[in-house]
Amino acid sequence: MNIQIFGVKKCFDTKKAERYFKERKINYQFIDLGIKGLSKGELQSVKTAVGLNKLINANAKDYKRLNMNQIISPSGKEEMLLNNPSLYNTPIVRNGKLATVGYEPIIWESWQG
Repeated sequence: MNIQIFGVKKCFDTKKAERYFKERKINYQFIDLGIKGLSKGELQSVKTAVGLNKLINANAKDYKRLNMNQIISPSGKEEMLLNNPSLYNTPIVRNGKLATVGYEPIIWESWQG
């Protein structure tokens, strides 16, 4: 498995996701969305796995400030996500082409098989 966890240090679910993989001695790479967002390729891969709308956090402070609710086109939403990592729901956990958004231990368990 090649696990990547995209999240923010203060996010409770991100911490739980890290703990999940640590407890099972599964190596993972943590990418702090506060420092570095997803690349265009990573966004496309995750979007294919989970869908674009699942990635967007409508409760984020920047959601209203950036008028995300006014953006209708998927390409416009993707552009906003690429430029404003604070808009992502976290954690985003990737395993190759597989991905989840949020704390999803049942799904992660199925990756180990």
